[in-house]
Amino acid sequence: MGLIMNKLKFATCINCIDGRTQEPAIAFLKKYTAVDHVDMITEPGPDKILAQHKNKPIIASIKKRVQISVEKHHSKMIMIVGHYDCAGNPVNYSEHLKQIRMSAKKVHQWELKVPILGVWINRKFHVKEVLLIKSY
Repeated sequence: MGLIMNKLKFATCINCIDGRTQEPAIAFLKKYTAVDHVDMITEPGPDKILAQHKNKPIIASIKKRVQISVEKHHSKMIMIVGHYDCAGNPVNYSEHLKQIRMSAKKVHQWELKVPILGVWINRKFHVKEVLLIKSY
C-alpha cells in the first residue's frame, strides 16, 4: 500500500461543508494542479474561522488534518475555499476575499512548505477567483 500511495499526487482543500462546493473544488484542483486525489477538510465557513483566529479547538483540528495530508499523503498544495451563499459565513464577496487572504496567511504560518491557494466559488458554483498566496 505504501508504494502505491507514494506514486499518487495529492492536494489538500480546506473547504466549507456545503456540498455544492465539493465537486467544483476537486475538479479545479485536479485540472489545474494535476493531482490524483484531494484530501477534503471541511468546516462551515472555514475562511471566517481561520481569518478570525478565535476558535482555537477548531483551528487546531484543521491544522492537524492539514498536517496529516501534507506529511502522510505528501500533498503538493493547500487550497482554501470561500463561496457564494455560505450559511456558515454569510458575508459579502469582498469580505470573503479578504478572509480567504487572511486564512491563507494563517495557514502559511504553519510552515508546511507547500503552495497555498485561495479560491472563490461563485453563485454558479464555479471557481471564479484564484489567489496564489504563497508558493515554494
